[in-house]
Amino acid sequence: MAFHRHFFLAATVALLLADGFVPATAASLGAGGFDPSRVVQLSWRPRAFLHKGFLTDAECDHLIALAKDKLEKSMVADNESGKSVQSEVRTSSGMFLEKKQDEVVKRIEERISAWTFLPPENGESIQILHYQNGEKYEPHYDYFHDRNNQALGGHRIATVLMYLSNIEKGGETIFPNAEGKLLQPKDDTWSECARNGYAVKPVKGDALLFFSLHPDATTDSDSLHGSCPVIEGEKWSATKWIHVRSFDLPVKQSGSSDGCEDDNVLCPQWAAVGECAKNPNYMVGTKEAPGFCRKSCKVCAE
Repeated sequence: MAFHRHFFLAATVALLLADGFVPATAASLGAGGFDPSRVVQLSWRPRAFLHKGFLTDAECDHLIALAKDKLEKSMVADNESGKSVQSEVRTSSGMFLEKKQDEVVKRIEERISAWTFLPPENGESIQILHYQNGEKYEPHYDYFHDRNNQALGGHRIATVLMYLSNIEKGGETIFPNAEGKLLQPKDDTWSECARNGYAVKPVKGDALLFFSLHPDATTDSDSLHGSCPVIEGEKWSATKWIHVRSFDLPVKQSGSSDGCEDDNVLCPQWAAVGECAKNPNYMVGTKEAPGFCRKSCKVCAE
């Protein structure tokens, strides 16, 4: 019940902000705050909102600089096993930042939490994505179809997609099942892909918030979305996925003196498909807490 109340609050606040409601504390949010007057409601089915100028140009450039020399081929979650696998469905490159990696990242994470009214601990680390000519992400859902990926944090409630660059043509975010897809006017500046649903053009600094679950916590099939192929230019974006529960590592007591153990029976499988490098905070751990698969990741002291 606590989740339902919290999720209803987040959805209600999004509605109020889209209608131009400005909370009394908005002016006092500081560097981590956001401007409710810049939020536009795009769709109710799915529930989607656009924040114009959510990031400054300097913040966009900073996120790109953090990621540029660390990009790897993007992966998708297998619907059966939950493992990360390569697929022609997703042809971008990407990498994950660390939470609170620096003051800029910390400020952006605080701003996301203020906008969504969802606690920062429920969010994954920000993922930076790079799409070159012809690269895309076919329509998909952000909520999970397998139990393995729901083990930590549960389903993804919401997604905040931040555009870090302008693009000459293509690269739109598309919602093929959106209720208003036939009512959106489109001229010849839109790609052919964008004509297959309600679409959002990437504009540097803008951020798109959409919900993958209904207020009653059931999955929303209207939240199907994708990234159209880039036709001219290149596309940079940053994604924050937010879960129903905390996604942070819980405080745990290690059973051995050096924390060298696996706390999940699936650790060997995850390590075999490269999760030690792709998801090091969970697998290996951080300065604050040891990971859950240190033995399988072979980071134990000899």
